[in-house]
Amino acid sequence: MSAERSAVHPRRSDREIVDTDEIKGIISSQKFLTIAMCSGGEPYEPYLVTLSYGYDPDQQCFFFHCAPDGRKIDILLEHPTVWGQIIQDRGYLAGECAHAYSSVEFRGTVSFLESTEEKAAALCMMIDQLEPDPEPVKEKQVLGKDLGNVCVGRIDVEAFSGKKAH
Repeated sequence: MSAERSAVHPRRSDREIVDTDEIKGIISSQKFLTIAMCSGGEPYEPYLVTLSYGYDPDQQCFFFHCAPDGRKIDILLEHPTVWGQIIQDRGYLAGECAHAYSSVEFRGTVSFLESTEEKAAALCMMIDQLEPDPEPVKEKQVLGKDLGNVCVGRIDVEAFSGKKAH
């Protein structure tokens, strides 16, 4: 994983995930990420959205599918920098008033795919991550379809960090 480590580290170093394979494992095992963004107008308005995703470890980027217009798109076109998080919930620990989890945080820049080939590849990557039997879904939803009006975002990751408890 060549994206630099984030300057934001957990307060408790004993909970920090430093193994990039462990971070990749969390990313590949989950189906949703949350990204935070902020509009540039006054007053500044933070905006948070949870999305399904596909992850390309070779390019160190996430792909997501969304509506082609709306508040999220408006903000991302103006200010494409995002902070994101993926949480692997391992459950509440009854009697301990604690929770077992692992999380990956990242900083990245969003762009939107233009070519049909790029969109198809990204959507297939998402389906591979989300579906237990991806091939029939790809055939039905993506392959050979007109993807001209489909909006696919790409988050190029600049930095990762991770944290875990219990």
